[in-house]
Amino acid sequence: MKNRILGRCGIEVSPMGLGGLAIGGMFWRTDYDSVPWQNDRTKPFPGGWGPVDDAESIRAIHAGLDHGISLIDTSSSYGCGHSERVIGKAIAGKRDRVVIVTKFGNAIDEEKKIYLGHDVEPDSIRASCEGSLRRLRTDVIDVYLLHWSGYDGDPEPIVEVLEALVEVGKIRAYGWSNHQVELMDGFTRYPRFSAVEFPHSLVQRGAEMLALCEAEDLGALIRSPLGMGLLTGKFSAETAFPEDDIRHGWNLKEGRMAEVRQAVEQLRDVLTADGRTLAQAALGWIWAQSDRAVPIPGFKTVAQVTENAKAMEFGPLSDETVVQIEQILNAKESDD
Repeated sequence: MKNRILGRCGIEVSPMGLGGLAIGGMFWRTDYDSVPWQNDRTKPFPGGWGPVDDAESIRAIHAGLDHGISLIDTSSSYGCGHSERVIGKAIAGKRDRVVIVTKFGNAIDEEKKIYLGHDVEPDSIRASCEGSLRRLRTDVIDVYLLHWSGYDGDPEPIVEVLEALVEVGKIRAYGWSNHQVELMDGFTRYPRFSAVEFPHSLVQRGAEMLALCEAEDLGALIRSPLGMGLLTGKFSAETAFPEDDIRHGWNLKEGRMAEVRQAVEQLRDVLTADGRTLAQAALGWIWAQSDRAVPIPGFKTVAQVTENAKAMEFGPLSDETVVQIEQILNAKESDD
């Protein structure tokens, strides 16, 4: 597959990236409204995906590089800095092979591993940038994203800081991790605003944001391309997640999550007809939507990265397969 150009900034990246949330390990959150299945509001809930093996994480990143993946996406909040530290170790001596995307706007307690909420004060943005540079062991962040989906304040104070960071060489370009199209106008008017990170998958559509990226020449970084694991087909109605996994509280027997799981089973034969795994097909569906879409599936192991990277050998799903998928999903909606 051909590489992508990440919007206005002109940075070239591989067709898919590596998502660094899971390798951040355990941290704790109290922003309950962001994760609606967290019903217990009496105590912090996990923001991670359970225990991690840093050595395996590093091997997995190296495997991704060996398979031609050049983009790694992370955030200061992932593991409250731990994801960035692991990536910094993994890319030591390999920095010229990697495009780093990380995010700001997070108040974190690194020692206690607690995400404290949003903070976009100018001094906080500058301090967050320095912290990310230190943890990543690099002199420059390639793309720096505002990590506050739904921010509806004045963009100018934020952009002023970001422009200054570009001018002094701390960052190369900036963007926003946001899924709300109606809030984008204030940011897209700035020439160095280059990328948006948002969910878009077989079961969580972000077509409007993708269309905006096409119209405004923005890079489209696709988060949750595998539906937090649901699109891999590895879960059953009986699957339960441990308390240290952000998915603890999912109900796979009934409700929205169960519907997604059932839809995947209905699509299995169509998605795997040409020899792909379900995960590879889910990535292929995204590439079939746009040649600027860059899915960034998360990972914890070499095996996961290897399987996902091999999706690039298959490329986009065919137009015929995409039509079949929509027919199946539309028929299911009619039945419901």
